[in-house]
Amino acid sequence: MGFMGHHDLAPVVEPIAIFNQFVAKEPQTIVLREKVLSVSGDSFDIKLANGDTLLKVHGSWISLSGRKKVEDARGNHLFDIVKEHLHLHTTFAIEDTHGKKICEVKSNLTLVGSKATATFTDANDHAKTFNMKGGWFDHSADIVDHKTGQTVARVDRKLLSGRDLVFGQQTYAVVVAPGVDAALIAAMCICFDEKNNEERGE
Repeated sequence: MGFMGHHDLAPVVEPIAIFNQFVAKEPQTIVLREKVLSVSGDSFDIKLANGDTLLKVHGSWISLSGRKKVEDARGNHLFDIVKEHLHLHTTFAIEDTHGKKICEVKSNLTLVGSKATATFTDANDHAKTFNMKGGWFDHSADIVDHKTGQTVARVDRKLLSGRDLVFGQQTYAVVVAPGVDAALIAAMCICFDEKNNEERGE
């Protein structure tokens, strides 16, 4: 699976992870489909650029919170993604297998595009905030560590090679910096995509 316009990101000084098994020493590219969450109850895989499955996502038809169960490639339950209500801005919680919130993603649409912030405590017990710079519908957007200003992931909406189109839908890539948890970045992107599909009534 070829990625056009790939630009490697610099490694972070210290690993930033909730799930250490998804941290790599080299840049990783996650491949997602446009509108992956446009149908309630959708289930799909998030893949790496080499075609290997990174995560399996299972949607729920009946949950008002739109709970999504996320597993690793072997089917081990890692976490759930749940939409929280009674917030001014759309808010998603990433919960561990015991229902404990381990990350919160807030997203709001502004006149200049979609903005999002993720807050979590990493495996080293450090409080972290990631901000998205650039809108979800821009050709590219950076996910930046709020404290250091370093880009930890880059969303690139340019088409991959033609054979990578799935069911006629646009695919796009998320490059994850070395030392950063790819599963955490993928979870954030699921939240971003879900929010924007809601805004478009899909």
